[in-house]
Amino acid sequence: MPAADGAASVRFLRALCQVWALAFTVGACTPGVLRHDALEAKLATPTMDFDAAGRLSARHGAEAFSGSFRWHHAGEHDELEFASPLGQTVAMLSGDAKSVRLQRADGGVLTADDWGDLTELGLGWRLPVDGLAFWIQGAPRSGGAFSAEAGEDGRAAVLRQDGWTIVYLAYAPDQNAVPRPSRMTLSYPDVELRLIVDSWR
Repeated sequence: MPAADGAASVRFLRALCQVWALAFTVGACTPGVLRHDALEAKLATPTMDFDAAGRLSARHGAEAFSGSFRWHHAGEHDELEFASPLGQTVAMLSGDAKSVRLQRADGGVLTADDWGDLTELGLGWRLPVDGLAFWIQGAPRSGGAFSAEAGEDGRAAVLRQDGWTIVYLAYAPDQNAVPRPSRMTLSYPDVELRLIVDSWR
């Protein structure tokens, strides 16, 4: 792989993990009308298996990246692929409750016992993959305290858990007519992550 592509991969991984490993609070993109009552929010029922694909943009200070992602989640097993706008794979993460691995664009591979150790070892930040598997579905992580705010339609517009705040900007039904988030933003001062989910399965 050319040196330029390797440098872009490193910049992307740094920006991505800086965004995802920080505690998030609601930013300026919060939906305008909220019922500040967690009891009225219609939270999604998460599934143990899903495939999601879409686009993302990450910004931290002067660093920014945009590209695509594919996520296969089956029970405790996850496979995440991040690619550049030109379709070049930037990083692959895969694993389950017993072991996880990260393969970088330069061919380097790292392994660890769990997602936190792996991402801290390979990227310098702890990426909460277990929580993200719920949050991307519009649901709180099982067994953890959370708060939520509903939009005009009653669905969760903001979800806070484990120090993160996820703002849901749009929902779209999947093939079973179950509402799933299609656009969401996670933000923090000087940090912004936008996700657009183009397909759910």
